[in-house]
Amino acid sequence: MPLPSPLPDSPSRWDGWRNYNSENPYERLCLDYEANPSDEQVEENCRQLLVWWQKKLPLKNQPSNPVTQILRNGIDDAPKFLAEARNVLLNAEARHKADEKVRARLKDNASAEFSKFLSFALADGVLKPEDENNLYQIGSAAGLVLEEMRQIVETELTRREAKRYVAPPPPVAAPAHRGEESDSSASFSPNAEATAPPRLAPGAPSSDPKAEFARLIRLSGLSEEDMTDDQRDALCNMGENLGLTGGEAEDLIDQYLEEVGDLPMAGFKGAVPSAAGKPAAPAATPVVNKGPSRVLESIHAEKFSPLHRDFERQNHPPFAASTGSEMLFVPSGTIMMGSAADGAAPNEQPITKTNITCFYISKHPVTNGQFEMFDAAHRSKRPGWADANHPAVYVSSVDAIKYCEWLSRRDGKKYRLPTEAEWEYAARGKDGRSYPWGEKLNRGDLANFADCNTTFPWRDAEINDGYAETAPIGSYPRGASPFGAEDMAGNVWEWCLDFYAPYKGKECTNPRSNLSVGRRIYRGGSWKSKASSLRTSTRNFNLPEYCANDVGFRIVCEC
Repeated sequence: MPLPSPLPDSPSRWDGWRNYNSENPYERLCLDYEANPSDEQVEENCRQLLVWWQKKLPLKNQPSNPVTQILRNGIDDAPKFLAEARNVLLNAEARHKADEKVRARLKDNASAEFSKFLSFALADGVLKPEDENNLYQIGSAAGLVLEEMRQIVETELTRREAKRYVAPPPPVAAPAHRGEESDSSASFSPNAEATAPPRLAPGAPSSDPKAEFARLIRLSGLSEEDMTDDQRDALCNMGENLGLTGGEAEDLIDQYLEEVGDLPMAGFKGAVPSAAGKPAAPAATPVVNKGPSRVLESIHAEKFSPLHRDFERQNHPPFAASTGSEMLFVPSGTIMMGSAADGAAPNEQPITKTNITCFYISKHPVTNGQFEMFDAAHRSKRPGWADANHPAVYVSSVDAIKYCEWLSRRDGKKYRLPTEAEWEYAARGKDGRSYPWGEKLNRGDLANFADCNTTFPWRDAEINDGYAETAPIGSYPRGASPFGAEDMAGNVWEWCLDFYAPYKGKECTNPRSNLSVGRRIYRGGSWKSKASSLRTSTRNFNLPEYCANDVGFRIVCEC
């Protein structure tokens, strides 16, 4: 759980304080392990939490106070646990050991989830090849390796005394004797020993989450007697991945079980091919199978699991470009692009589920000094207040793209402007925050915008951010995004790769505008902007050749 900004005084308004004694040092300090927080972020979160708990010390003399009853031992114990977490995360060796424990927990969770899906596939005691293949796809997306998944499958097959399905040989037609007529209905005669109800017709795929979830439940063919708790949990997870609440998913499962409970208990011979007496088929290989599969159709696994993202982070350490830009790794993830909040512009809607694969982004905007390594003539365009460490302005998107091409040749990497989706994800993280640091902009140490130092009619005369124009990069470390990127709100607008196009509201992966002309997006607000323009979902755009004293850019590097 991220640290709210500002930190609510009442413990009833946020739950993060409850983690003060967690085994996970990241959780104690309300840090996201996946974001690989910097030492500065560790120090800042620890400081804020210690101040919060220190303000609660007078409650020790008020044992009957309801807040005292809520906080209990935390008033005495929290400072010790928080300081311990800080020491662990600031010590390289201790942090490495803590990271190993987190990774082990992630792997255990991924294995447990894989086992739930496997249990779902083995509901009838037979593992079909297409189900096994698709299980491996799901497990691979969760970060498990093939040998680990095969071991889990073999163990579960043995424990359940289940079998892999082996297709029976094609029947050999016996020559018909003259005068005899074959009875084709014989192979479909009722089976008196069958006990499970027939499967309900699944119907066609639907764009309605409830209708689609109902269809997928029917594909399971499970009755109330057959459905285990793990299978029910897997179905609920599937419903939540479709956008339903847990309660809605439970209600639809109950409705389905009532329907199948009213059906006659009858079946047909040969409905489920028996594997009895057949040798086990060799383990399936993880290939795409286009046939019908209960596992693939009914389980919408998370596209990028925590374990998958952790493996990415281990293989992509931060680095510095030859110009000095610090490049931060951003793991694959899913966000809801846009906003429906009060004051959100129409072009921020409809909210669109967007999957983004991993990339690097520069910690700060490109500075005058860095840009002038590429174009020395730009020095004459510097505003009078700006030195080499201020963000480069009076740079069009065309100039910014040329800079990226130059740096790519220089470093042998693929640098470019961020797509609009990459920019928003790097700014707001996975939790959909309104600003890179949280939900409110109410103090001057978070971002550079139209404050009391400016003369704009829309300025906020109550806040002093310290600068009337652009600020040197790194002036607002407390305004960093969940991934550690700074100045993503205010200071200068930042060019993106995409040309403006309305959101479509349909789930997409790594979206890029297919337009080659029009108005190019820039994001983040600037030193001239009112606070609402600094929101992570705010969109603005202009001609590609446009340049001004409050428009700059930052770079990404492809993994």
